[in-house]
Amino acid sequence: MRAITYSRFGGPDVLELTDLPAPKVGPDSVLVRVRASSVNPVDWKVREGYLAEIMDTVFPVVPGWDVAGVVERVGLDTPEFEVGDEVFGYVRKDVVGGEVAGGTFAELVAAPVRTLAHKPSGWSFEEAAAAPLAGLTAYQTIRRAGVQSGHTVLVHAAAGGVGSFAVQIARSLGARVIGTASESNHDFLRTLGAEPTTYGEGLADRVRALAPEGVDVVLDYVGGDALDSVSDVLRDGGTVASITDARARDEFGGQYVWVRPDSADLAELARLGEAGDLTPEIAEVFDLADAAGAHERSESGHVRGKIVVRVATE
Repeated sequence: MRAITYSRFGGPDVLELTDLPAPKVGPDSVLVRVRASSVNPVDWKVREGYLAEIMDTVFPVVPGWDVAGVVERVGLDTPEFEVGDEVFGYVRKDVVGGEVAGGTFAELVAAPVRTLAHKPSGWSFEEAAAAPLAGLTAYQTIRRAGVQSGHTVLVHAAAGGVGSFAVQIARSLGARVIGTASESNHDFLRTLGAEPTTYGEGLADRVRALAPEGVDVVLDYVGGDALDSVSDVLRDGGTVASITDARARDEFGGQYVWVRPDSADLAELARLGEAGDLTPEIAEVFDLADAAGAHERSESGHVRGKIVVRVATE
């Protein structure tokens, strides 16, 4: 099978298009014929070795954890899926690379059933590939922060891959959403149902102008100085969740979230997609052979939505 691999940590130039044997399929896994994957910031951080202290790496590595495709073969005990099912998932395993931990930038991937759900019929494979990691991150932070109807939620980096999912999910729960983004993305945020504001100096004043009593929840998907204004914008009894800054937990008593594969949560994303309450935003689509270009585009920052890699068209 064709696959993208790298055999050492480094920049996008370490990515190569290679031929690998098809992966073995364990008893609780299915073999997925990959139609599309997508790039997340964690992918190039893993590639550059930033996560080597917390995740074992076995070279060569096939990058990618997001997948959308068709079940080609089932394991010995996988009643959840049948051959021919269209699926999507967040196929993160405990080891990066090696024969048993192939990533999704490949024509075939062996995916444990706990990492998959049935693809929404209304989504293309490219849209489905954009959803798993970013959508689960948004959903799990929102759930752990206790967002509910009537809450006012401040979403940092609301036009990004995770933030755009968070806006839509929070709105589906009946929350009011204020989203930070560059001014060029304000109209986009309005289409998602958020009230946009610019980040940077004076943010607390701008948020207070929109929500004089403060917000109930702050969701941080960007890091940096995003949490510096928490004390000024969060109302008493409110909470904060971050995927980048442990201060959310250690200083503000909130949640510090590392997204987990979860088939039930994926199924909830699919339900929202079927209901028309969740639509993935795609920034650009690259072919598998140009995986390095996809990584470079992701690393450039300020991407609205997701960078998708098309692996096959049929």
